[in-house]
Amino acid sequence: MMMEKRTGWTEEYGQALIDFYRQAIQTRSYSDEEGDMARLTEAKMKELGFDKVYIDSTGNVVGRVGNGPKVIHFDSHMDNVQVNDPEEWIVPPFSAEIVDGQIYGRGSVDMKGGLSASVFAAALAKRQGLLEGKTVYVTGSVCEEYCDGVCLEHFYRESGVRPDVCVICEPSDNTITLGHTGKVQAVIKTHGVSAHGSAPEKGVNAVYEMAEIISRVEELNRKLGAVPGGGTIVLSHISCETASLNAVPSQCRIYLDRRLRPGECVEQVKGEMEALIAGRQRASWELGTLRRTSWTGGELVYEPAHEPWKIDEDAP
Repeated sequence: MMMEKRTGWTEEYGQALIDFYRQAIQTRSYSDEEGDMARLTEAKMKELGFDKVYIDSTGNVVGRVGNGPKVIHFDSHMDNVQVNDPEEWIVPPFSAEIVDGQIYGRGSVDMKGGLSASVFAAALAKRQGLLEGKTVYVTGSVCEEYCDGVCLEHFYRESGVRPDVCVICEPSDNTITLGHTGKVQAVIKTHGVSAHGSAPEKGVNAVYEMAEIISRVEELNRKLGAVPGGGTIVLSHISCETASLNAVPSQCRIYLDRRLRPGECVEQVKGEMEALIAGRQRASWELGTLRRTSWTGGELVYEPAHEPWKIDEDAP
């Protein structure tokens, strides 16, 4: 009862939040397939009395409450990684079942909980008259799993919004975090010579050319992990090109995800990539640029090279 008097929060409002949260989990929204989730969120924002609600050209859902000079932005991405092993789940991945007080399902943590909470919190702030001098934007953004941040660049550019404060609602054990690790995603390619499988000596197997490089990646990760607070590198994807299943592969490609901790930098990673291919004449590397098309047809181009950062504890 005391909480209701102070904040306007009620059991009914909390249950409505949980109901929406579960409905969001039950709404499958793989990257570039977030349309149903965007429309669900748009409808809920309108129902809760947001001052303005729309879906932008990239497919982000945008809600606004208040109209003051201080602009606060809460963002959560709507997309989720795919489920390739539903039979391994304790409960069906899109069921949003409640088991022992926990809600289970794809996206329950990353990050439909944050999205649901921010939508309901902004509406409650308006209801309680807490928006004097403030404008609050809540967005459900697209394709974060592949093109981290690009959707927000499109939103800011198209809307003209320039927030004073931006809160990314990613889960962090209920701790406010003040920074983020850096990241470089890179592609290494090895080039071979195709030949028939009956005469492999006439070709150069690009996969074999890649084998030593893969060992170097593993060793680099061990070295990084041996340093307190060091970064990581992981081989997250591998593929090859071959004329047929009876031929020597002519190209092999690996995708690397390098996470940077404070004290590391993007320039350092460039040197690491050169070291990984050193002595391999048939190998090259490049930044792992990603190109995607959003559910509305928007073109997304992601250049994955970011320095680690942290704001001061006394920053506004």
